[in-house]
Amino acid sequence: MKHQRYKITIEYDGGAFYGWQRQPDVPSVQQYIEEAITKFCQQNISITVAGRTDAGVHAAEQIAHFDLVPLKRNLSGFEICKALNAHLIPHAISILNCEKVSDDFHARFAAKNKLYRYRLVNRQAPLTRDVGRAWHVKQKLDVEAMRAAAKHLIGQHDFTTFRDSDCQAKSPVRTLDRLDIISQGYDAYGGKEIICEAEGMSFLHHMVRNIVGTLVWVGKDKWPPEYVRTALETRDRTKGGPTAPAQGLALIRVDYGIKTL
Repeated sequence: MKHQRYKITIEYDGGAFYGWQRQPDVPSVQQYIEEAITKFCQQNISITVAGRTDAGVHAAEQIAHFDLVPLKRNLSGFEICKALNAHLIPHAISILNCEKVSDDFHARFAAKNKLYRYRLVNRQAPLTRDVGRAWHVKQKLDVEAMRAAAKHLIGQHDFTTFRDSDCQAKSPVRTLDRLDIISQGYDAYGGKEIICEAEGMSFLHHMVRNIVGTLVWVGKDKWPPEYVRTALETRDRTKGGPTAPAQGLALIRVDYGIKTL
């Protein structure tokens, strides 16, 4: 029977999940969405995502697709959204949009660009409203040094130094189109929010978090900015900085060049 492909846009707080991917005996974003679809239309399906996020990582606009055999009633995307969200309560997952797409749309392989954002709060006082949503760094960071270091990572490189040892990608070569370090006031007492935005077509496992951890070491004056290029060229993970905590990272946007139906 002919199926219909749907594209959904998903927002979630990753703190309650062991990442996107379904796993035995632990909660995942994929599991709860697939269960919501089954409850909504009694079809057991598997959804395909643009990129699997790790445990604790958030998403503002994650993209996935799935195929359904024709429904008994022709429902709009808004109606499907509403139904899925009803079945996702009380999980911290929200379907923002649902739309019909052609069969050649693929959430992962059709993606042209991804934007990740990492948030740090740089102050002495403990966090309250952003617990679980930002990395709290007490030692004052040199933002200009971090910006100088980030410039060495722009472009196409072998990112083995910033790749997790369990990464399953066939090649460590990636193109980082943008790596911006944005600093702004966080409170009235000198606290700063530092945002690292990384943009490119695809990323290696833990690549953004490893880059941020390295930039923070530069910001703490453990390494000069020029060391980041040296570390990159060694193609050795042990030469890079620590992996930044998951809670500061969010997938903000996935871009496509395919129109919906």
